[in-house]
Amino acid sequence: MTLTAALLDPLRSGAAAARPLITFYDDATGERIELSAVTTANWAAKTANLLRDECDVEPGTRVALLLPAHWQTAAVLLGAWWCGAEIVAAPEDAEWVLCDADRIDLALAAEPAGGVVALSLDAFGKGVPGLPSGVIDFATEVRLHGDDFVPWSPVPDDTPALAGATVTDVFADARARATALGLTASDRVLSTLEWTSPDGLGDGLLAVLAAGASLVQVRNPAPDALERKAQTERATKRLHP
Repeated sequence: MTLTAALLDPLRSGAAAARPLITFYDDATGERIELSAVTTANWAAKTANLLRDECDVEPGTRVALLLPAHWQTAAVLLGAWWCGAEIVAAPEDAEWVLCDADRIDLALAAEPAGGVVALSLDAFGKGVPGLPSGVIDFATEVRLHGDDFVPWSPVPDDTPALAGATVTDVFADARARATALGLTASDRVLSTLEWTSPDGLGDGLLAVLAAGASLVQVRNPAPDALERKAQTERATKRLHP
């Protein structure tokens, strides 16, 4: 089973399917977007189809992310894991690098053997203008792909998924962290953690999904607004650096 299936399959049926899974805020832009488990899975499937069909990402392919903690980043991570990819920290160690518009030069400097996919992270789905030749525009291409994804072959449980750790180990660690943090399926977790480290990603996204909880992720948090968000979103747990 892929890591994505292990995390999302229990959330895509019954009452959990329609409730918010990820609520994303960007306090710098005023953006707010809410995704159910089904919508999150659809975006992950679109991403997985793009990565497999256009980038030849398959089990064992190393992928690096130069992206903030964002709902589209969650879709990218889940899509990459659905293909069986391994997420690595250093772009120099990756075959493909997915980056935001501000870090295209950094991604290209790593000279990944596969190439670079750029995300605008635009709330309205606009692409990145003036991309260098050969760089794939995520916003333009992902919308062309289907909402369902089926791997061409099963992804073994011992496939590396995150910095050398296998699918089995990453999922087990996510469940252990969920227990350590006291997270349950009834929780709504307000988080400002970044996902650029294994610990931040593990607590801020994977543990929340493994618990079946709901995530309220805040980017560029305005300190005076966090308490109001916690009350408005009925947060029961908080995760901050």
